[in-house]
Amino acid sequence: MDDIIQMEHDYLLQVYSRPDIVFTDGRGSTLYDSRGRAYLDCAAGIAVNALGYADPELTEVAQQAAAGLWHVSNLYHTAPAVRLARLLVETSGFAQRVHFSLCGASANEGALKFARKYARTRHGEGKFHIVSFSNAFHGRLFGSLAATPRPKYQQAFEPLMPGVRVAEFNSLPSAAAAIQDDVCAVIVEPLQGEGGIHAATPAFLQGLRDLCDAHDALLIFDEVQCGLGRTGALWAWQDCGVAPDLLTSAKPLAGGLPMGAILMTPRVADVMAVGDHASTFAGGPFVAAVAEAVVRRISQPAFLAEVRRKGEVLKERLQEINSPHVLEVRGRGLLLGLQLDIPAGDVVKAGFEHGLVLINAGPDVLRLAPPLVITDAELDAVVERLDAILKTW
Repeated sequence: MDDIIQMEHDYLLQVYSRPDIVFTDGRGSTLYDSRGRAYLDCAAGIAVNALGYADPELTEVAQQAAAGLWHVSNLYHTAPAVRLARLLVETSGFAQRVHFSLCGASANEGALKFARKYARTRHGEGKFHIVSFSNAFHGRLFGSLAATPRPKYQQAFEPLMPGVRVAEFNSLPSAAAAIQDDVCAVIVEPLQGEGGIHAATPAFLQGLRDLCDAHDALLIFDEVQCGLGRTGALWAWQDCGVAPDLLTSAKPLAGGLPMGAILMTPRVADVMAVGDHASTFAGGPFVAAVAEAVVRRISQPAFLAEVRRKGEVLKERLQEINSPHVLEVRGRGLLLGLQLDIPAGDVVKAGFEHGLVLINAGPDVLRLAPPLVITDAELDAVVERLDAILKTW
């Protein structure tokens, strides 16, 4: 273990702060380190491993796919990408076209580009502004970073992409002031992840829909973290019934393999032409085959009902923790946040000593995003260990 950690320091760019743990294996909702110690995982690779670790079905699909084509590029047709696109359209509730990307940031980047192409095609020059919201996180590429109003992420890389306005999350008056005729797109997370687990109200999302329609701007829902079953609905927008023009997905999409997708309505797709956007690796046959299995599994009504039930159980158990440091429990499904009056990072560090993998969502919010297949007994253990950690303060 010490050799691996030293090599990490010697050879990898030091842009991450990692604990002195080397994970080597995983089963279900449990991770194992190089010393054989087990950890209940409440991070799921940052809401990625929705089906946990070493899932038998995904393993079988991946093994079969690995025996076939891995890559031919998007210059050619492959069956897995087409089947996955059809499945995403059929389960989306609003979309008719899909474009694949490599990650959430690149999916958001593509959605912003599509919105600018739509506005230029429909209205000519000048309608290029993008509206995002306080506490948002849309990625770290130049377009997505410009829409992520976090000085600590932005300042070292300025000047960023111009034309982004930031309004107050869940404030329709603020949104109305920002969304004018020169706006081409509004991008919002139905349930903010990195920003502290804040849910957009149905009235706010409906208001954004109305403002976008009034100004012929496109409404983009960033569901990279909150989508694909995480809230207990297949797509988080379905919780409030307000449909977007574009939806971005990534984290859990291919079960831990790198993949993103942009789902869109025909009016968006109709303005895009051959050569407007591309990616060498996106939607490759190997990754798409695994992603199809993930989406089919998660989209089953019984699976989603279990996520909703387990989310309610976990939320109730967390609210029962008798600690003065827990100020609020919020979120939906299995994306929950504990607002604390102590640094969340300290709780995350203490979690490793108690066999618990945790992540934060800002300086004082503890984020719980376990695999969607976590069991009731494991949820009980998570709460018991977290309760024991908080008692040490």
